[in-house]
Amino acid sequence: MNKQTAVKNVLRAGVALAALSAGANVYANAPGACTLGTVGLPGITPGVNIQHVVYIQFDNVHIERDNPNVPSDLEQMPNLLNFLQNKGTLLTNHHTPLISHTADDILTSLTGIYGDRHGQPVANSYGYFKTNGTIGFSSSFAYWTDPSPEPAATPIMVNESGTVAPAPWVPFTRNGCDVGQVSVANTILENTTSDIATVFGASSPEATEAASNSALAQADFVGIGVHCGFGSTLCAGNPNAKADRLKNEAGGYAGYKALFGAKYVAATISPSTPLADLEGNAINDGKGHNGFPGFDGMSATNTLGLVAKMLESGIPVVYSYISDVHDNHVAGTAPCNVPGNTGTCAYGPGEAGYVQALKNYDTEFGKFFTRLKNDGIDETNTLFVVTTEEQDHFAGTQNPTPAGCDGVTTPCTYVHTTSPVNSATVGEVNVNLSKLLATEKGNTTPFSVHSDLPPAYYLNNNPAQTSTTTRQLERDVASLTTFNPYKNATETLVDYIVDQAGMKMLHMVTSDSARTPNFVAFQKGDYFGFASGTSLCTATNFTDCVNIQPGFAWNHGGYQPEITTLWLGMVGPGVNVGNGARDTDTWTDEADIRPTILSLVGLTDDYQQDGRVIVEDLQDGAIPAALGGANRSAYEQLAQAYKQINAAVGSLGLATLQASTVALTGNDAGDAIYAACEAKISQWVQTRNTLASQMNTLLQNAAFNGQAVNPATAAPLITQANALIAGATCP
Repeated sequence: MNKQTAVKNVLRAGVALAALSAGANVYANAPGACTLGTVGLPGITPGVNIQHVVYIQFDNVHIERDNPNVPSDLEQMPNLLNFLQNKGTLLTNHHTPLISHTADDILTSLTGIYGDRHGQPVANSYGYFKTNGTIGFSSSFAYWTDPSPEPAATPIMVNESGTVAPAPWVPFTRNGCDVGQVSVANTILENTTSDIATVFGASSPEATEAASNSALAQADFVGIGVHCGFGSTLCAGNPNAKADRLKNEAGGYAGYKALFGAKYVAATISPSTPLADLEGNAINDGKGHNGFPGFDGMSATNTLGLVAKMLESGIPVVYSYISDVHDNHVAGTAPCNVPGNTGTCAYGPGEAGYVQALKNYDTEFGKFFTRLKNDGIDETNTLFVVTTEEQDHFAGTQNPTPAGCDGVTTPCTYVHTTSPVNSATVGEVNVNLSKLLATEKGNTTPFSVHSDLPPAYYLNNNPAQTSTTTRQLERDVASLTTFNPYKNATETLVDYIVDQAGMKMLHMVTSDSARTPNFVAFQKGDYFGFASGTSLCTATNFTDCVNIQPGFAWNHGGYQPEITTLWLGMVGPGVNVGNGARDTDTWTDEADIRPTILSLVGLTDDYQQDGRVIVEDLQDGAIPAALGGANRSAYEQLAQAYKQINAAVGSLGLATLQASTVALTGNDAGDAIYAACEAKISQWVQTRNTLASQMNTLLQNAAFNGQAVNPATAAPLITQANALIAGATCP
């Protein structure tokens, strides 16, 4: 639904003057005219008919089976699965960054840059060292321009220069396109405290409402928004449109506005009726307030209903998030209502509630695609990008009852009780790390952890990496043992451990040194680590410190392939059609989504992305000439080598995890192994950074500046990358 195409004949000189006065650097269109698919990039073939972009990112939806007998999440959603693999391309060798969590994954997908450049590699919250030597914690989820609560007041979204990372909606809005946001991390308001003050002002009517009725303010202002394009009629003269402030944006961003919250979005695109789900029901928070239902309430029917309404209202680009189907979010209802369990609980694969939730999601996707097609919005004129932010390791039994259950014809049953201890057959194994360290190692060093499958350790007073305190705690953490009730066996808790030298390789060290942990321990998949107190564990097998908690069972954040290997679906003009086949070969990660979208719609960023265009699954006629035809092979080879040295879970990153573990567990005379391996890792990082920068410049120039990759230039860089990977061993 290309808005206001009648304005195409406006004089370019007038447009340029208007753009300059608004503070932006470049506009392809007249005010209010959004044109996608043929604009801006050198050498692009005219005629790519992209009129809309629909981006959908799930919370933890799996393509692989978590139990071999039970169909996977996508297998149980055939309306979505068939759409992706029959009408477009479904990639299944797609990957997360580290740490693999909602905030890091979504922000990397949106921006095309890794956590060291968007500020949230330790997600969904992060620790920071206070000036008094203790540790504070902050949520990763906040509006894009919010300051961190740290003493230095750096931005939460801090980039490599110490300022706010570039906002992902800017290329679209500068091109005149309104961008809808449905529950997408940090692009909308995430809370009714700091975000209200940042966007509306501490003395605003919205802040007054938040102070007097936070539940109403949550429904009114959080979770939903529209960033209006240059000259947009949606925001022009709209009293509910507020300034869209991005003071650090390259080229400036003055004069832009946005609609923040369901209250103001509804007043603009649905003034006579409340915003509704796909069934036509008013979306509400369950507390009597129409509007945003909370992030856990963003089911398929709610999210897809909002996406459809935005598209039908002339908003051509819509980004959205759908909450998970793995958990029962209602305390006291089946299957959580068992003796000892007074809270919510996690479903196991094939459990009745889980299967029903997936069936509901499948039904809603069928209705969604039908509704859009009736609106004239389909794969012939719309780019659909559908993915998940991470997958998970299922912590629970692989043998639910009855034996051989598949969930679909025979429901699987799990035990959800919390009493007696470890009687549940589904749930993560919680580990009190500080108590276990005191019990097994006699180590009571004061520290805090970012609680997680891979807990990040912050030691009080932030001792040096080489200090005796840090080194001993690293050795002790690496050698902890636990009793795994699912295996009925004692095992080492930690698989890999990495300190700041290795974290630099994994893009986990930001420009804000105060939020860099001392080290991170990557535990086995069943475990969730936290720290509270240093009293000794006394129960048999230390079950008072290590025990199943059925409230959560889907662990993410770790290095495990079932967590870090994802799927990505693309459908629309310029995308190859798989006709039922999947692309299982092309190695991609979440940073690659951004440049691929921008290349297809003919736009570019004001910064160099960490990702690359996924040309393997695009048609020659839809991409700049520098990426296609005879140039394609050189680009692909360079891109593939680049990802293996620069992506956190590429070959070099995984080799670094192994080398770092050797270093940190070393305990020889003079700590020589540690010193030697750390020196090697630091050298690998320097070499990688130089090499990756050279490779990425070639890739970016080919994608966005019309300069094809020269095979003679690329070949030695690929050789150096392969040599770097081959030599990444220690000792």
